[in-house]
Amino acid sequence: QVQLVESGGGLMQAGGSLRLSCAVSGITFSRYVVGWYRQAPEKQRELVATISSGGSTNYADSVKGRFTISRDNVEKTMYLQMNSLKPEDTAVYYCNARNLWGSIYWGQGTQVTVSS
Repeated sequence: QVQLVESGGGLMQAGGSLRLSCAVSGITFSRYVVGWYRQAPEKQRELVATISSGGSTNYADSVKGRFTISRDNVEKTMYLQMNSLKPEDTAVYYCNARNLWGSIYWGQGTQVTVSS
């Protein structure tokens, strides 16, 4: 059974930092591109950042320079370090894992709320 379990969300003031974690089980983690997506109220889910098995990263323009994605292939965990948080970062954050053969898995989501 594949499981992606996020943790680390919460309430933070603007300018603060949060670190999200996503523990993955049931797949060969090192073979997957993993990433973070977010969905704000009444908006579509959007890409935040991805990281390949080799460590190549990709970020949405809105978070470049503020967020850092990383992964630990031994611990089968991905992370999202979020600094200089803004109210517009408020959303439910989802972790995601996908491979070259079309398998895609999602976590249940964790709420991040940034107050002004």
